[in-house]
Amino acid sequence: MPDDKAAPDSTDLRQRAIARWENEGGAASFGPQLGSIPVDQRTVPDLSNSDLVQLRIRVIALENVIIALLAGASDQQLDLVREMADWITPRAGFTQHPLTVQAATEMVHLIERAKPFR
Repeated sequence: MPDDKAAPDSTDLRQRAIARWENEGGAASFGPQLGSIPVDQRTVPDLSNSDLVQLRIRVIALENVIIALLAGASDQQLDLVREMADWITPRAGFTQHPLTVQAATEMVHLIERAKPFR
């Protein structure tokens, strides 16, 4: 039985992913998660020093995995990462958020760090 809905193209999927990133609105495959349970900040324990160290180790590991993947990426894929970084950099009419600006810059730095391994 054919599906009446056409599959979204890659541009549409990219736009949706970026929209979720910009507003940190969810991890669902096609938009923010609906009906998620709100987190009561009073019930979330503070991170201990040990938690922060483990988090830092994991971020470093993920960063190195991304660099390895970018080292093997095609020029088209690298251009896509740069395009996404440009897209999330604040545009006219949008509020600049320092962490978002820093994240976009870091995306380009990851590409640069992968160059010696290409």
